[in-house]
Amino acid sequence: MKASRTTPESPDAPTSLKKDLTTWLLYFFILGDVLGAGVYVLVGEVAADAGGAVWVPLLVAQCLALLTAASYAEMATKYPRAGGASHYATLAYGPFTGFLAGFCMLAAGVVSVAALARGFAGDYLSEFVTLPLILVTVVFLVALALLNARGISESTRANAVATVIEVSGLLLVIGLGCWIVLRGDGDLGRLTDLGTESEGPVLAVLSGAVLAYYSFVGFETSVNVAEETRDPRRSYPRALFGALLTAGAVYALVGAAAAAAVPTEKLAESSGPLLEVVRTAGSVPTWLFSAIALVAVANGALLTGIMSSRLAYGMARDGLLPRFLTSVLPRRRTPWAAIAATTALSLLLALTGDVSTLASTLVLLLLVVFFLVNTSLLVLRRDPGRPGHFRAPTVVPVLGSASCVGLATQIEGDVWLRGLVVLAVGGALGAVATTRLRRVD
Repeated sequence: MKASRTTPESPDAPTSLKKDLTTWLLYFFILGDVLGAGVYVLVGEVAADAGGAVWVPLLVAQCLALLTAASYAEMATKYPRAGGASHYATLAYGPFTGFLAGFCMLAAGVVSVAALARGFAGDYLSEFVTLPLILVTVVFLVALALLNARGISESTRANAVATVIEVSGLLLVIGLGCWIVLRGDGDLGRLTDLGTESEGPVLAVLSGAVLAYYSFVGFETSVNVAEETRDPRRSYPRALFGALLTAGAVYALVGAAAAAAVPTEKLAESSGPLLEVVRTAGSVPTWLFSAIALVAVANGALLTGIMSSRLAYGMARDGLLPRFLTSVLPRRRTPWAAIAATTALSLLLALTGDVSTLASTLVLLLLVVFFLVNTSLLVLRRDPGRPGHFRAPTVVPVLGSASCVGLATQIEGDVWLRGLVVLAVGGALGAVATTRLRRVD
């Protein structure tokens, strides 16, 4: 059963969201989410899989991400509503598939915030002070929830500042890497070293690209704030592609600087590979870089928390989650109920469970979501949508779908098993939600 086309709510409706985002705020929102905490551990993991030429799988991953990003650009400007992938899949395939897409995104977002909260309370913070994990986690998540509830404008302005700090830290790594090479302690030859003892160049690139692909995810969260953007048809494509191209350039330069400055084996063994560059350079205190890393972790958690709450709000408005999640603050016009619910779930995971066993399934879950978005775009081409929206060439969503399938084949079997369990839970809940909607109809 195909879902009926949903008429956008009036901007003055009591449950509508406030339009406060400009192109630049949206650009920083996407850039801050893509250049998140993952970059501080990514380089070492990619080096372990691909060798010293870290920049190659990074650029491959960027090209693959741009395919799906183009599909998101069309869908977000055609249907600028909170709910993102869930809303698109609902329009194309009906509420069951819409729920499944939203559930995957929601599960990934909630677990990601929980993991980042635990990360904030870990080694980087211990560089300054040692506090109980429970205390830091509770204070951290509550503070982020309050900032999220205060307003999208305030949250994204805080993100803009944090993003500048993040980018400054990455530029510092690039500069220190160049300095190490210039003083004769680096090795530019490692930049062409592609492959490992167990894998040749092609398989090494594919294996590294799976990890690197995760570093570019984050752009998909921005569709959940398209409804809060002043002119999404104009602003969203510019902000999305601008942020991804900026992030790709920064990633490639950071990867090259780290690989040239630090031996590949040392990068691969380190849980903080960029900190190894700082230590090798010897001219910048490690506490300064730890502070930058804390900002990156907090910023990533804030942006993912915004995405999760807007996604829950959008799914509730589509009838896929309880209606009370559409409640907004009268003056702030922010979805307080969805913020409270997603924060509570993240807090529960952070305090009572080991989220590392779920973290490895995030890429798989997002590939499922991206596949549904790309194919939904093709299905919805018969709907003209809003006039003047961004339109991607038809080959783009086709290639985007194929890239999701290709990357999924590179994911290990035990990760697939965990991912299938999550999908089974989502399917069961989706069947319940679909049955309830049909009874209402």
